[in-house]
Amino acid sequence: MKKEICVLFDMDGVMIDTETQYDGIWREIGERYKIGIPHFEKVIKGTTLPNIINKYFSHLPASDQKDIEQEIDEFETKMEFPEIPGSLRLVDELKAAGIKVGLVTSSTQTKLNAVNKVRHFDELFDTIVAAERVVHGKPNPECYLIGARDLNVDPADCLVFEDSLNGIEAGKAAGMTVVGVATTLTADKLLPLVEIVIPDFSNFGLSDIEGIVK
Repeated sequence: MKKEICVLFDMDGVMIDTETQYDGIWREIGERYKIGIPHFEKVIKGTTLPNIINKYFSHLPASDQKDIEQEIDEFETKMEFPEIPGSLRLVDELKAAGIKVGLVTSSTQTKLNAVNKVRHFDELFDTIVAAERVVHGKPNPECYLIGARDLNVDPADCLVFEDSLNGIEAGKAAGMTVVGVATTLTADKLLPLVEIVIPDFSNFGLSDIEGIVK
């Protein structure tokens, strides 16, 4: 690969298989507070907790908003973090080839601390962009632009792996090439929005990336 690139990975639904765990708790919270949005747990995919609170729960008393934040924080400390098949292997393969890799997630540092105890992403990635570093969460491109800046790579030379509509929009708005990972949404919903769609990373490697980023 001649030109310098970076590869940026979303975390939930891309590196680790956690989205079904989130579905349950957010569906219950949406019903409890009568949000009234069909498939609410799907609509909020890829967005930061502060943005979710501000956009969908700002009409509630501050005490209720705080309760939701605390409920999610506590939930995240008890989650399991199984690997999306092939994701860790691909990151290792990219690093061995001298390609810079970053993790760009809407999760908080509290969640990351729990993940790092199991997956050691703090040691794996060259940079991590989490919720605390971002003013405007996905679908705003800010998080991905920060990742490119951290790695000193032009956004146009960055490849993004995303599973959510908000994340895909953020990557594209940053001027990056986006690959859809069909772990949260079906391939037919992702395909019109991304370069290609993969089910996971089991049969995807460096040679495939070289075919996308030329």
